[in-house]
Amino acid sequence: MATKQRGRPRSFDRPTALEQATMAFWEHGYETTSVSDLTRVMGISAPSLYAAFGDKRTLFEEVVAEYVVSHGAFATRAFEEESTARAAVARMLREAAVAYTAAGHPPGCLVISAAVNCSTPQVEEALRTRRNANLAAIEDRIRRDVEAGELPAATDPGVLARLSGAVLQGMSQQARDGATAEELTAVAESAMHAWPPPPGP
Repeated sequence: MATKQRGRPRSFDRPTALEQATMAFWEHGYETTSVSDLTRVMGISAPSLYAAFGDKRTLFEEVVAEYVVSHGAFATRAFEEESTARAAVARMLREAAVAYTAAGHPPGCLVISAAVNCSTPQVEEALRTRRNANLAAIEDRIRRDVEAGELPAATDPGVLARLSGAVLQGMSQQARDGATAEELTAVAESAMHAWPPPPGP
Protein backbone atom coordinates (compact mmCIF):
# COMPACT_ATOMS: atom_id res chain seq x y z
CA MET A 1 0.00 0.00 0.00
CA ALA A 2 1.45 3.32 -1.08
CA THR A 3 2.00 5.97 1.56
CA LYS A 4 1.30 9.62 0.78
CA GLN A 5 4.24 11.97 1.09
CA ARG A 6 3.73 14.73 3.59
CA GLY A 7 5.48 18.01 4.16
CA ARG A 8 6.82 18.25 0.59
CA PRO A 9 5.95 21.59 -1.03
CA ARG A 10 4.42 21.56 -4.47
CA SER A 11 7.06 22.25 -7.09
CA PHE A 12 6.46 24.94 -9.70
CA ASP A 13 8.36 27.08 -12.16
CA ARG A 14 9.09 30.30 -10.27
CA PRO A 15 9.71 32.62 -13.27
CA THR A 16 6.48 31.43 -14.91
CA ALA A 17 4.54 31.95 -11.69
CA LEU A 18 6.01 35.43 -11.35
CA GLU A 19 5.01 36.30 -14.92
CA GLN A 20 1.48 35.07 -14.23
CA ALA A 21 1.32 37.28 -11.14
CA THR A 22 2.58 40.17 -13.27
CA MET A 23 -0.31 39.70 -15.70
CA ALA A 24 -2.83 39.69 -12.86
CA PHE A 25 -1.51 42.86 -11.22
CA TRP A 26 -1.12 44.53 -14.61
CA GLU A 27 -4.72 43.78 -15.60
CA HIS A 28 -6.49 44.45 -12.32
CA GLY A 29 -4.18 46.69 -10.30
CA TYR A 30 -2.69 46.03 -6.90
CA GLU A 31 -5.71 46.67 -4.70
CA THR A 32 -8.29 44.52 -6.46
CA THR A 33 -5.98 41.55 -7.07
CA SER A 34 -6.52 39.20 -4.14
CA VAL A 35 -4.28 36.42 -2.87
CA SER A 36 -6.88 33.91 -4.12
CA ASP A 37 -6.71 35.53 -7.57
CA LEU A 38 -2.94 35.17 -7.49
CA THR A 39 -2.88 31.55 -6.39
CA ARG A 40 -5.42 30.70 -9.09
CA VAL A 41 -3.50 32.28 -11.99
CA MET A 42 -0.12 31.15 -10.65
CA GLY A 43 -1.36 27.60 -10.13
CA ILE A 44 0.02 27.32 -6.60
CA SER A 45 -1.37 27.13 -3.09
CA ALA A 46 -1.37 30.05 -0.70
CA PRO A 47 1.33 28.42 1.51
CA SER A 48 3.52 27.96 -1.58
CA LEU A 49 2.99 31.59 -2.55
CA TYR A 50 3.96 32.83 0.90
CA ALA A 51 6.96 30.49 1.06
CA ALA A 52 8.29 31.49 -2.36
CA PHE A 53 7.36 35.17 -2.58
CA GLY A 54 6.35 36.39 0.86
CA ASP A 55 3.08 38.28 1.26
CA LYS A 56 1.09 40.02 -1.49
CA ARG A 57 2.97 43.30 -1.15
CA THR A 58 6.37 41.62 -1.29
CA LEU A 59 5.27 39.68 -4.36
CA PHE A 60 4.10 42.91 -6.00
CA GLU A 61 7.45 44.58 -5.30
CA GLU A 62 9.20 41.71 -7.07
CA VAL A 63 6.71 41.91 -9.94
CA VAL A 64 7.43 45.63 -10.41
CA ALA A 65 11.20 45.10 -10.25
CA GLU A 66 10.97 42.37 -12.89
CA TYR A 67 8.56 44.38 -15.06
CA VAL A 68 10.97 47.31 -15.20
CA VAL A 69 13.75 45.14 -16.66
CA SER A 70 11.49 43.17 -19.00
CA HIS A 71 8.25 44.63 -20.38
CA GLY A 72 9.18 48.17 -19.36
CA ALA A 73 12.85 48.09 -20.31
CA PHE A 74 12.32 50.08 -23.53
CA ALA A 75 12.49 53.37 -21.62
CA THR A 76 15.80 52.56 -19.95
CA ARG A 77 17.27 51.40 -23.25
CA ALA A 78 16.24 54.63 -24.96
CA PHE A 79 18.13 56.74 -22.43
CA GLU A 80 21.14 54.44 -22.41
CA GLU A 81 21.50 54.25 -26.18
CA GLU A 82 20.45 57.67 -27.50
CA SER A 83 22.92 60.54 -27.47
CA THR A 84 20.49 63.35 -26.57
CA ALA A 85 17.50 63.83 -24.29
CA ARG A 86 15.36 64.77 -27.29
CA ALA A 87 16.22 61.54 -29.11
CA ALA A 88 15.78 59.47 -25.94
CA VAL A 89 12.34 60.86 -25.11
CA ALA A 90 11.18 60.62 -28.72
CA ARG A 91 12.25 56.97 -28.83
CA MET A 92 10.71 56.23 -25.42
CA LEU A 93 7.34 57.62 -26.50
CA ARG A 94 7.39 55.88 -29.88
CA GLU A 95 8.26 52.55 -28.31
CA ALA A 96 5.67 53.07 -25.56
CA ALA A 97 3.01 53.38 -28.27
CA VAL A 98 3.93 49.88 -29.45
CA ALA A 99 4.59 48.32 -26.05
CA TYR A 100 1.40 49.64 -24.46
CA THR A 101 -0.77 48.15 -27.19
CA ALA A 102 1.10 44.90 -27.91
CA ALA A 103 -0.76 41.61 -27.83
CA GLY A 104 0.04 39.04 -25.19
CA HIS A 105 -0.29 41.23 -22.12
CA PRO A 106 -2.68 43.84 -20.68
CA PRO A 107 -2.56 47.28 -22.27
CA GLY A 108 -0.74 50.25 -20.81
CA CYS A 109 2.00 50.33 -18.17
CA LEU A 110 1.85 48.22 -15.00
CA VAL A 111 3.65 50.84 -12.89
CA ILE A 112 1.08 53.46 -13.89
CA SER A 113 -2.12 51.41 -13.98
CA ALA A 114 -1.45 49.34 -10.83
CA ALA A 115 -1.55 52.52 -8.77
CA VAL A 116 -5.12 53.39 -9.76
CA ASN A 117 -7.45 53.23 -6.74
CA CYS A 118 -4.61 51.91 -4.60
CA SER A 119 -5.33 52.47 -0.91
CA THR A 120 -2.28 50.70 0.51
CA PRO A 121 0.04 53.55 1.53
CA GLN A 122 3.30 51.61 1.22
CA VAL A 123 2.49 50.44 -2.31
CA GLU A 124 1.18 53.83 -3.39
CA GLU A 125 4.31 55.54 -2.06
CA ALA A 126 6.66 53.00 -3.67
CA LEU A 127 5.05 53.48 -7.08
CA ARG A 128 5.04 57.26 -6.68
CA THR A 129 8.72 57.20 -5.71
CA ARG A 130 9.57 55.11 -8.76
CA ARG A 131 7.66 57.43 -11.11
CA ASN A 132 9.24 60.52 -9.55
CA ALA A 133 12.69 58.96 -9.89
CA ASN A 134 12.01 58.44 -13.59
CA LEU A 135 11.00 62.09 -13.94
CA ALA A 136 14.12 63.20 -12.10
CA ALA A 137 16.28 61.11 -14.46
CA ILE A 138 14.64 62.68 -17.51
CA GLU A 139 15.04 66.16 -16.01
CA ASP A 140 18.72 65.52 -15.28
CA ARG A 141 19.32 64.34 -18.85
CA ILE A 142 17.58 67.45 -20.24
CA ARG A 143 19.59 69.72 -17.93
CA ARG A 144 22.83 68.17 -19.13
CA ASP A 145 21.77 68.78 -22.74
CA VAL A 146 21.04 72.42 -21.93
CA GLU A 147 24.50 72.77 -20.39
CA ALA A 148 26.05 71.09 -23.44
CA GLY A 149 24.25 73.44 -25.82
CA GLU A 150 22.00 70.74 -27.31
CA LEU A 151 18.95 72.66 -26.09
CA PRO A 152 18.40 76.44 -25.73
CA ALA A 153 19.63 78.00 -22.48
CA ALA A 154 16.07 79.14 -21.67
CA THR A 155 14.76 75.55 -21.64
CA ASP A 156 13.12 74.58 -18.33
CA PRO A 157 14.25 70.97 -17.70
CA GLY A 158 11.64 70.38 -15.00
CA VAL A 159 8.71 71.46 -17.17
CA LEU A 160 9.93 69.51 -20.18
CA ALA A 161 10.47 66.38 -18.05
CA ARG A 162 6.98 66.66 -16.56
CA LEU A 163 5.50 67.12 -20.02
CA SER A 164 7.24 63.93 -21.14
CA GLY A 165 5.98 62.06 -18.08
CA ALA A 166 2.43 63.34 -18.51
CA VAL A 167 2.36 62.23 -22.14
CA LEU A 168 3.73 58.79 -21.22
CA GLN A 169 1.18 58.33 -18.43
CA GLY A 170 -1.64 59.57 -20.65
CA MET A 171 -0.62 57.14 -23.39
CA SER A 172 -0.83 54.30 -20.87
CA GLN A 173 -4.39 55.22 -19.92
CA GLN A 174 -5.45 55.73 -23.52
CA ALA A 175 -4.06 52.31 -24.41
CA ARG A 176 -6.24 50.82 -21.68
CA ASP A 177 -9.17 52.70 -23.19
CA GLY A 178 -8.55 51.09 -26.58
CA ALA A 179 -6.21 53.46 -28.44
CA THR A 180 -4.19 51.79 -31.18
CA ALA A 181 -0.43 51.82 -31.67
CA GLU A 182 -0.90 54.11 -34.67
CA GLU A 183 -2.98 56.57 -32.66
CA LEU A 184 -0.48 56.64 -29.81
CA THR A 185 2.44 56.99 -32.20
CA ALA A 186 0.76 60.12 -33.56
CA VAL A 187 0.46 61.41 -29.99
CA ALA A 188 4.16 60.72 -29.42
CA GLU A 189 5.14 62.59 -32.58
CA SER A 190 2.90 65.55 -31.68
CA ALA A 191 4.33 65.74 -28.17
CA MET A 192 7.83 66.21 -29.54
CA HIS A 193 6.73 69.39 -31.33
CA ALA A 194 6.56 71.01 -27.87
CA TRP A 195 10.32 70.66 -27.50
CA PRO A 196 12.31 73.78 -28.34
CA PRO A 197 14.32 73.65 -31.57
CA PRO A 198 18.07 73.10 -31.24
CA PRO A 199 20.09 76.29 -30.91
CA GLY A 200 21.27 77.72 -34.20
CA PRO A 201 24.93 77.76 -35.26
